[in-house]
Amino acid sequence: MYEIRQIIARFRLGESDRDVARAQRVGRKTVAGVRKRAQAQGWLNAASMLPEDTAIAQVFASTGVRAQNVSSVELFRDDVLAWHAQGITVTTIHRALVRKHQFGGSLSAIYRFVDRHAPSAPAPTVMLDFEVAQCAQVDFGQGPLLNVPGERAPVKTWIFVMTLAWSRHQYCEIVRDQKVHTWLACHRHAFEWFNGVPRSIMIDNPKCAITRACYSEPEVQRSYAQLATGYGFSISACPPRDPKKKGRVESGVKYVKSSFVPLREF
Repeated sequence: MYEIRQIIARFRLGESDRDVARAQRVGRKTVAGVRKRAQAQGWLNAASMLPEDTAIAQVFASTGVRAQNVSSVELFRDDVLAWHAQGITVTTIHRALVRKHQFGGSLSAIYRFVDRHAPSAPAPTVMLDFEVAQCAQVDFGQGPLLNVPGERAPVKTWIFVMTLAWSRHQYCEIVRDQKVHTWLACHRHAFEWFNGVPRSIMIDNPKCAITRACYSEPEVQRSYAQLATGYGFSISACPPRDPKKKGRVESGVKYVKSSFVPLREF
């Protein structure tokens, strides 16, 4: 009932079948069928009141559109909503349900369930443009806990991520700390992986790279400055507390933390 009412409401706003199908994540044939019957009932007139649920149920009871439907995700409601609240992506949730519970529902079913029970509005942003080989963005993200031979307890890890700003190709490496020598080694490994060096490296303000964060004149750690001189790249530190300036690598870190690491065993 909720889905059909939402479709009718979008029709009354003047949206096309294509836009409604994309927004509601249903087939265009289904949307066209709803439009045809709603138009016959006079429900598309924006000046009139939306029909009651009972009226919608009577009209759609004999059609292929299900007026009442229990989502295939409902059985896993608590897990799905909890994972979604943690920022885990829908595709990762779908894979986990299939792997752990032999879930037979579709990816779209989880999208619809999340949109219905935990809707969110996209935040406005400004796209930054880069030229080929102009810039790479670098950051650390929290990695998985690993059982390392010789250690009494699981070891906390970090994932170094370098993303090329133009192509979005990225290099990731799991490390055990964020020390200077680790930071420098990860850069060297990334350059070898890409078989090249960008003209500039855009970073946040980690202590292994920036000894004093400042909006205008940040102080670069000496070993990192020497590495930059040797490889021939410039260091561009983002202003403090302004991570959106390096959104490419933030997306890469988000993928690692929300899609690659969660709900897996290492």
